[in-house]
Amino acid sequence: MLTEMGRKARAAARSMGSAATEVKNRTLRDLAALLERSRDAVKQANRADIDAAAASGMGEALIDRLTLTDARLDGLSHDLRALAGLPDPVGERYDETTLPNGLRLRRQRVPLGVLGVIYESRPNVTIDVAGLAVKTGNAAILRGGKETIHSNLALVGLVREALRANALPEDAVQFIDDADRALVLGLLQSNDYVDVIIPRGGEGLHRLCRENSRIPVITGGVGICHVFVDESADMEKSLAVIHNAKTQRPSVCNALDTVLVHRAVAARALPLVVAHLVPAGVTFRAEPVALAALAGAGGDAVQPAGPGDFDTEWMSLVLGLKVVDGIDEAIAHANAHSMGHSDAILTEDAANAARWVNEVDSAAVYVNASTRFTDGGQFGLGAEVAISTQRIHARGPMGLRELTSYKWVGEGDYHVRG
Repeated sequence: MLTEMGRKARAAARSMGSAATEVKNRTLRDLAALLERSRDAVKQANRADIDAAAASGMGEALIDRLTLTDARLDGLSHDLRALAGLPDPVGERYDETTLPNGLRLRRQRVPLGVLGVIYESRPNVTIDVAGLAVKTGNAAILRGGKETIHSNLALVGLVREALRANALPEDAVQFIDDADRALVLGLLQSNDYVDVIIPRGGEGLHRLCRENSRIPVITGGVGICHVFVDESADMEKSLAVIHNAKTQRPSVCNALDTVLVHRAVAARALPLVVAHLVPAGVTFRAEPVALAALAGAGGDAVQPAGPGDFDTEWMSLVLGLKVVDGIDEAIAHANAHSMGHSDAILTEDAANAARWVNEVDSAAVYVNASTRFTDGGQFGLGAEVAISTQRIHARGPMGLRELTSYKWVGEGDYHVRG
């Protein structure tokens, strides 16, 4: 099964790599229209997944991740059309130079080839990856989680329909529809056909891929995100940022997990944070100094932090609270616990802002902004295939250019090397 899929994907990738920009863009616009026309069927398939998840006892946060609401489907269609309007990176020329001998050299962007994308829970990833693969001339083999099998089958069917309608190979996007875990391991060993593995899920999935893959793996999408409230921060404005970072969509990887508060403002800031977030259903894990600063504020919503709480990606309405002595301790804590995803400082101190940007080792760092902005759509990339927390090739939201490589092109006048 996987060998046949790999062969088809490799052949499709060759065709996709030379597809005209307008054909790729038309395919994306057609897919957006198909999503809108087929909304009822997609939502019916999604409902089957939601019902099965609820029956299995899946938690509310995870069910939220697999749910396709009208707003989320509208967002997918909007993102596809936005993607169609972005410049095509394939064929882009850069670093052009002419050597002393007259040989003209340049780098030229080319697709990566075949993407193997393994993901959990979120069926919107199917459309995000398919759209980006089409735009960048790549092929993709997708393996979603068993909890979204009905949703993903419906969505992949629409993708392949859009490809066929535009005379592009429908095997440019294939889906492994068998939940057998052995097929994941098989995909990780398919180095003859797959050029890169991109896992989107929890740390367990990332570890499985790193330990078993014969193919380069780009990991990311797991984050313990921090906001540091400096002593100079505007508290009223800070509360709005913290609220957004924690509650706007708590089940995703760029949602806030820990608030660090400067000791000089802790007695005022922490009760305000708790009072502002309790009505939204947030509960708290406070270390001893933060707990003392709260002096009973928040009632049962505030609990003592446990040993591993500051190393937990909550993915729910739980928030860690910690008092730090200043910028040095805040940076040290973030670097020790963040997993390199997204971390923010709230401050009016330009020097502290600069230190946060320069010294916090994360894929995205913010000054006076919510961590929720770490997203391909929000960054103007159209969409993203993943958020990389690595340093090699791509870091942060992986959009169009991050799904290309390059080749060197030399043009001469029958040049020979002396």
